[in-house]
Amino acid sequence: MKSLKIRTINNLLLCFGLSTVLSWPVSAHHSDKMFNLGAVITMDGVVKEFQYTNPHAWLIVDVVNDDGTVTSWGFETGAPSSLMRADIRPTDLLPGTRITISGHPMRDGRPAAEWTTAVLEDGKMLNPGLGFRVR
Repeated sequence: MKSLKIRTINNLLLCFGLSTVLSWPVSAHHSDKMFNLGAVITMDGVVKEFQYTNPHAWLIVDVVNDDGTVTSWGFETGAPSSLMRADIRPTDLLPGTRITISGHPMRDGRPAAEWTTAVLEDGKMLNPGLGFRVR
């Protein structure tokens, strides 16, 4: 009887230890260290694609550079459930939609940012942060 209790306790400790170790990558996954939160960029462009998917949605926007070339920028945001709470639907950002978008740029200079706000041509503001209870 005593050995059964010891095995049970050992198994519980093992499960607890494994769940603790395996949860570390999950907390790292939600890091925003790749973005320069002290800087904000704003640009005008045209929606190329809206990837309304888990775990993070991406808005791809084509931006015309000063030299006339086009760069596709990726703007990361929360999951579709957060976007729905912020009243942002996939139909709001169909390909070809003109948009002014702001976000925190990538620290390494790649054309990507954390989406903070966007304004459509008709003046409708899309603020994905409104869908988050706690950031």
